[in-house]
Amino acid sequence: MKKNVNIAVVGLGQIGSYLLNELNYKKKDIELKTGKKIKIVAISAKNINKKRKFKINKNIFYKNPLEIIKKAKVDILFEAIGSSDGMSKKIVELSLKNKIHVITPNKALIAKHGDYLSMLAEKNKVNLEFEASVAGGIPILRTIKEGLATNKITKVYGILNGTCNYILSEMETTKDTFSNVLKKAQSLGYAEPGNPKLDLNGYDAFAKIRILSSLSFNKKISKKKCLMEGIENIDYKDIDVTNQLNFRIKLLGITELINNKLFERVHPCLVKKDTYIGNVNGVMNAVIVNGNPVGESILQGEGAGPGATSSALMSDFLSILRGNIKYPFGLPNINRKSVNTYNINNYSNSLYLRLEVRDRPGVLSQITKQLAKRKISVERLIQIPDHKNKTASIIIITHKVNELNAQKCLKSLKSIKNILKDPILIRLF
Repeated sequence: MKKNVNIAVVGLGQIGSYLLNELNYKKKDIELKTGKKIKIVAISAKNINKKRKFKINKNIFYKNPLEIIKKAKVDILFEAIGSSDGMSKKIVELSLKNKIHVITPNKALIAKHGDYLSMLAEKNKVNLEFEASVAGGIPILRTIKEGLATNKITKVYGILNGTCNYILSEMETTKDTFSNVLKKAQSLGYAEPGNPKLDLNGYDAFAKIRILSSLSFNKKISKKKCLMEGIENIDYKDIDVTNQLNFRIKLLGITELINNKLFERVHPCLVKKDTYIGNVNGVMNAVIVNGNPVGESILQGEGAGPGATSSALMSDFLSILRGNIKYPFGLPNINRKSVNTYNINNYSNSLYLRLEVRDRPGVLSQITKQLAKRKISVERLIQIPDHKNKTASIIIITHKVNELNAQKCLKSLKSIKNILKDPILIRLF
């Protein structure tokens, strides 16, 4: 790469404006470490007048980011808009076609269009870098692509969403309700102030799991429908009861190969308190990789926020400046094959069930009858009466049961009139 390098930053939200400040502030440090002089020649955002923490140079502002490709001589472009389609896809696609290196923290874009965009990057001999798309400041993608490159990875799992981890940790600490803790998370900037749905319903973590699967198992990104559940229905009651049973609730993303079939999933799990993953709290993320011959590798760090994300973006940036032209997913596109999907109905696991019922004789036998019908055996049963409201919470921990039977049982339990709300199901990990 030439000595003088021109940069464009598209998207000036929290991450984009923080990154812009980092690039301006660390020019000398970057030159010292790479021998390259950088110049920011173009920036773009929806609104030039929006109040931002860091100053922007209005002389290099483009309202339409596509104009940057035509008018500014750009070598490396940062995309920080954040959507899976629309302008995010257009600007990345156009940049790669024009032999411009692209760096992005956009997991939704990579999870949906990563195969196509990586093919474009490879064809035009430029980099598509997305370290910041998974687990913020943890260098997990580079670890898999480079540090563990010759390992046969069999399973990757972890806490991939700082918002959900903060909410679950804070509910345990403060004994407060889900809605109150969510408001606190929003006020602290850990959750989207408008619509935090993509964090809470598991989608954010699931996009990251798709990227991790592809890198870990050298496969194309899976498009099949998989198990994805969030934390919206978890009550303090669940946290309190599981705490007494020596468990914590964590939203985990898990991907593994079972008989060479891909099994990806995101859902709340009961994890033992004395495990490593059970003690990762607050906004922290942690990723655990099982591979051969390395064994188990654990990476932990800040999973969200402009600081952690910028750290990963800058890491990708310096890698390009040093001349590391790499395949986006670690190997040529032609060698990345499609993968068959594991049948989720065959997945067996122990379950935590919470049922809110009318406190009447015979209700428990109605429930156990349905469990027996689906060959689900009970390991532990707890009843918490609410005499004032003449209701009770029934908590059941089951022995292992396959997913098909579990879902059929759940459906039949919903039809019992003495059960007042949809049952809460959490899988043990």
